[in-house]
Amino acid sequence: MTDPLTGKVVAITGASSGIGAATARLLAQRGARVVLGARRADRLAQLQDSLRADGAEVAHAVIDITRAEDARRLVTTAVDAYGGLDVLVGNAGVATLGPLADGALAEWSDMIDVNLRGVLNGIAAAMPVFLRQGHGDFVTTVSTAGLKIVPNMGVYAATKNAVRTLLEALRQESTDGVIRTTSISPGYVRTELGGSAETRSTMDAIAIAPEAVARAVAFAIEQPRDVEIGDLTIRPTVQG
Repeated sequence: MTDPLTGKVVAITGASSGIGAATARLLAQRGARVVLGARRADRLAQLQDSLRADGAEVAHAVIDITRAEDARRLVTTAVDAYGGLDVLVGNAGVATLGPLADGALAEWSDMIDVNLRGVLNGIAAAMPVFLRQGHGDFVTTVSTAGLKIVPNMGVYAATKNAVRTLLEALRQESTDGVIRTTSISPGYVRTELGGSAETRSTMDAIAIAPEAVARAVAFAIEQPRDVEIGDLTIRPTVQG
């Protein structure tokens, strides 16, 4: 049987490492045509070359997802290379942890710009293509940080919960079957996402591989069009 991911055009933000890179590898292995987007040009080129060496169809765009024009360029790259876009995986994210009393305005703004504004930019860029085609999926990385609120993660959790709310609103606006939305909430995953020394210590001790989240992305988008996977939570079995 043909793999349901074969031929799907999937653009991924935050694709240069961690969950984004693992998702790109898995989807490419299963026959999807992958469009990589991130800020680090060298990492993107290396990943693209590696995937192409294995026979995958891959394109990339060096982008800053906080810029609306860059989000549009990622979508345009997909359309120009492969004639359309089936899925936008909104995975780019940053985290700076600390008490609200620190008043870390610059770091807070960065999280808002990447984690929330970046998702909005992606939706605005991909939506016209999805509506024109009559189908499209938004699969977005959220976080268990928004499900269990803990000290020192308030702003990060707030950005992730804002995205969760946003996607639920989009789901309710899209019950005609054209747009599907999926929120994936990982717990501790071995990535380069920033954090405190305590967070890094916990991550090193219990974190799961980013490939686990990649499999969840694949599961969501391989469903038949009449099935929408709204929310997935993936965490280490020993995470509290």
